[in-house]
Amino acid sequence: MSVIELDKASKEKLIHKLQQYFQRELHQELGGFDAEFLLDFFAEHAGVLYYNQAVTDVQAFVQKQAEEIGYSIGELEKPLPR
Repeated sequence: MSVIELDKASKEKLIHKLQQYFQRELHQELGGFDAEFLLDFFAEHAGVLYYNQAVTDVQAFVQKQAEEIGYSIGELEKPLPR
């Protein structure tokens, strides 16, 4: 699997949110460079957990939809004449 990369605008937005969080909740200044390193750390170590959970959720959703389609197709069957 290839590395998941965020576009520049999304990454900058997350960096800004990290800085705001540190200021608001921890009363700490977090520079842009440090925020980017922290974001990269979480993306590498926690991001894969969220990604894998999303894949599992999608698999369950698709399986349920496939079962429902199979059931609907079964309802299309015509009875055999006697």
